[in-house]
Amino acid sequence: MRNSLQLALIVILLGIIIVPRACSKKPPSQEQREQAFKEMMNGVTLAGRSSRLHDDKIIGEEKYVIEGVTKLGGDTWLLRSRMQIEGRDIPLPLPVNIEWAGDTPVITMTDFSIPGMGTYTARVVLYRGQYAGTWSGKEGGGQIFGKIVRNP
Repeated sequence: MRNSLQLALIVILLGIIIVPRACSKKPPSQEQREQAFKEMMNGVTLAGRSSRLHDDKIIGEEKYVIEGVTKLGGDTWLLRSRMQIEGRDIPLPLPVNIEWAGDTPVITMTDFSIPGMGTYTARVVLYRGQYAGTWSGKEGGGQIFGKIVRNP
């Protein structure tokens, strides 16, 4: 009985000491979040896979090369990207909105027209070397997910 009472008191004291310190961590400023986003998305490839809503199968590997990002103003950022299509490497600068879920950037595109490719809507979360999200277009939609890999 005495040992369990002592253990309970220790747990309570630790809670009084540790919890306020853990909760008092100051969230990053907007400037810090944006700087971290630039560093995360400079010279990387989003390497992963996707799925389709009408089929549970995982589609083969997909790669989206991101040379870098530049803030254009407000929530709009320019993703300087490249896509490999039919053996060709095509520059594809994409102005996208970045929303924030706390310290986590979320790429948002709504009914965004990409010339020669179609119109798409997407939400993609980027965090700790990974990405995941949803997409939709005229031909359907699905999920995308994978790793953020630093380019050599």
